[in-house]
Amino acid sequence: MDVKGVQITWLGHGTFKFRTPGGKTILLDPWVQGNPAVPADQKQVGKLDAILVTHGHFDHIGDAITVAAESQPQHVVGIVETANWLAGKGVANTVGMNKGGTFDLGGIRVTMTRADHSCGITDGDQTVYGGEAAGYVITFESGLKVYAAGDTNVFSDMAIIGDLYQPDVALLPIGDFYTMGPREAAYAMRLLGAPAVVPMHYATFPALTGSPSALREALAAFGLSDVEVLDVKPGQTVGAPVAPAMP
Repeated sequence: MDVKGVQITWLGHGTFKFRTPGGKTILLDPWVQGNPAVPADQKQVGKLDAILVTHGHFDHIGDAITVAAESQPQHVVGIVETANWLAGKGVANTVGMNKGGTFDLGGIRVTMTRADHSCGITDGDQTVYGGEAAGYVITFESGLKVYAAGDTNVFSDMAIIGDLYQPDVALLPIGDFYTMGPREAAYAMRLLGAPAVVPMHYATFPALTGSPSALREALAAFGLSDVEVLDVKPGQTVGAPVAPAMP
């Protein structure tokens, strides 16, 4: 798939790192040091221009405070209540937005979308209100549009996301139990109309039994065999530069 100069690295579970054609680095859902799926050599994410948070569960913001302090991003974006909680913990440059809104990260447009999931934040021995879970449509400088669904079940309004934004690639959870499984994710692709999908949020815990092969089977059952399943492993990059052949 042509990702128009964007490098998409799946670090594992729901965490992704994007390197944009303009040289910006964006981290989605900063669960890194505590994430058993992240390769050891990638647990330090380096300097970031922005962090995007889909919701407040530990496996998505577990390292947000530490990563933000170390990487010094210009923007830490999340739904209002989660952004306010992060700000209260000392995270600088938070941007609290809401669904339907768009924020410009210096030429990269981030639109917050609906997700069908919960959003409690573990704070010590309490669970505090984190607003609602969300997803994002990220429109990069080159025109590539990525729909990062976050944790979600399939919902009929994904058809609206497809109509309005026409994403080129979708990052969809397939693990089941806490999110949709492969069959629901395949149906989501039918609603979205995107030509490619990166499966995520599977195999990290025993309960997450979905697999890319099961997603391919479900896509075929819905007549969507032409959808490209980008089956990357944690630490691998879609759109990585290809080394020149040796003479």
